[in-house]
Amino acid sequence: MKYIPPPGEPFFRWEADTLVLNVLGSPRSKADAILKPKGSQLCISVTAVPRAGRATDHMVAFLAKEFDVDPSAIEVVHGRMNVNKLLRIKAPNQLPAVFQQTSLFD
Repeated sequence: MKYIPPPGEPFFRWEADTLVLNVLGSPRSKADAILKPKGSQLCISVTAVPRAGRATDHMVAFLAKEFDVDPSAIEVVHGRMNVNKLLRIKAPNQLPAVFQQTSLFD
């Protein structure tokens, strides 16, 4: 099932201590990176190839480091085999800079 967030929805929201994140993945990139939001999705590039969920697994491992959590704290709710993903990150210990630059914290 393809997940695309509704227009105008922010790229993330909090549900208690869980961060719910709308992602637009970009596999086969030159580097693993968290980029700028595009509409209601956060763009994340990974170097892994999109084969049998490997790019998603690589993204989860990369994000675990970025959010300072164990990879098991990241649940792929939708989009394991698709570039459009919905992730749940349980109790992140740190937030990447893009979260501090958004007006949702104002």
